[in-house]
Amino acid sequence: MKYLSVMSSFALFAIVCALTFGQVAGAQTVKVDPGIPSYTKVTGVSGNINSIGSDTMNNLMTFWCEGFAKFYPNVKCQIEGKGSSTAPPALIERTAQFGPMSRMMKSKEVDAFEKVAGYKPTAVPTSIDALAVYVNKDNPIKCLSIKQVDAIFSKNRKCGGGSDINTWGAAGLGGDWSGKPISIYGRNSASGTYGYFKKKALCKGDYKDTVKEQPGSSAVVQGITEDLQGVGYSGIGYKTSGVKAIELAKTVEKGCFGPDLANVISGNYPLGRYLFLYVNKKPNEALDPLRLEFLKYVLSKQGQEIVIKDGYLPLPAAKVSELRGLIGAN
Repeated sequence: MKYLSVMSSFALFAIVCALTFGQVAGAQTVKVDPGIPSYTKVTGVSGNINSIGSDTMNNLMTFWCEGFAKFYPNVKCQIEGKGSSTAPPALIERTAQFGPMSRMMKSKEVDAFEKVAGYKPTAVPTSIDALAVYVNKDNPIKCLSIKQVDAIFSKNRKCGGGSDINTWGAAGLGGDWSGKPISIYGRNSASGTYGYFKKKALCKGDYKDTVKEQPGSSAVVQGITEDLQGVGYSGIGYKTSGVKAIELAKTVEKGCFGPDLANVISGNYPLGRYLFLYVNKKPNEALDPLRLEFLKYVLSKQGQEIVIKDGYLPLPAAKVSELRGLIGAN
């Protein structure tokens, strides 16, 4: 697959980020790397931007399109976010120029694309997400280990948890909470978030049949907001005042870390991931002006400011420079 060093962990990426965002650990603030260029308007850009894919990236795509349209008022955007699995067929059938995905394409999706196109799709990392485990704002739970998360959400407990966890007492709460049953919220199988959480938090185990599957990220958060005993997962960009993103521990011994930017950068938070834009790009051929300029905007100072505004982590200048070369913008 054509992309640049997309790693299963952020170990090497953290070294770059530590230099780029040196103040994150102390101030918990992130700014766009000053080495990332501002976007400059060009001539000859018009048409419709059609995007089909990730629900997690729905707001990002909307904000990016709105910002891009300020430079090009004649550009219109149509954005459909029903899940990452809808992106590959849309790119294959050319019903969309962009396929946002909150996970990497699976090998079978790449193979299906290549069978039709004759080449592999191009994956462009745009930002980083901390996939959060949410509870109701009034739930006193502070931290769960990955084994506990697995025992709450999965019927198999492949991460090594000993017993099923179906009450908040079994998850560690006492008092009035000890006997309260846990109400589980999640996404449907079309979602890249569903697949990522299954892989990383359930160790590829199967979800419990009691999971209340929701059509989108905001629906998961809304469900937990209205359900005192609820727990679910969604991108950190969907956090609201009605829910609490709890700390997670890779193991009990390694301690608990919240889904903030410093912990994602360091790798201490176990559910950090790239958010991608996939495009159908023929090898050694330039992208058309509309797609090229849109990707340049996403990878610009303005585009990465939108990443921060929507609650995600922007890319460092070194990474942006590599990606600009990938899309033919240098």
